[in-house]
Amino acid sequence: MALTRSLTARWRSLEGTGLDHVTLTPGEGRVVARGTVIGERGGTPYGVFYRVDLDAEWRTREVAIGTAEGQGLHLLSDGAGHWSNGVGEHLAHLDGCVDVDLAGTPFTNTLPIMRHAWEQGERAEFRMLYIPFDSFVPSVDAQVYTCIERGRRFLYEAADRSFSAEIAVDADGLVTDYPPLFTRML
Repeated sequence: MALTRSLTARWRSLEGTGLDHVTLTPGEGRVVARGTVIGERGGTPYGVFYRVDLDAEWRTREVAIGTAEGQGLHLLSDGAGHWSNGVGEHLAHLDGCVDVDLAGTPFTNTLPIMRHAWEQGERAEFRMLYIPFDSFVPSVDAQVYTCIERGRRFLYEAADRSFSAEIAVDADGLVTDYPPLFTRML
């Protein structure tokens, strides 16, 4: 599904004091998401800004994240699951990940939802490039989505079965409710 207008969304954390604000801007064959997340993990506060560049098929092509303290990460993708760092060095351990999953934001749940043509009851497993906000060290995370109600509700599961949640989305594929983690405010 092509994005034809700019969108803004804001979520609040249901586990603490966090907020996430993102704006999606369509361009020629691409969508750029720019966001800011403030929150805490394990009692340690964080503030992170992010930019995720997507191609027309909602495949992640570039990720840049940083903090006010100067910590940052810049990754590039060919859109087919091959990643490199900001200076072009191939990151073979991340091969196969088409989507990025940024800790602290439900925005990145939108990526596999938008990339896939879902049928009700369909289940799909995705190899995600997961970036935690405490270390910015990317790793591979297998995630499973099941379409409960086409275009409206999905069951999200960690492939290792350590977590699951029913996620509600709007007509644009953006999360509206993600208990017990987030709820949409805007």
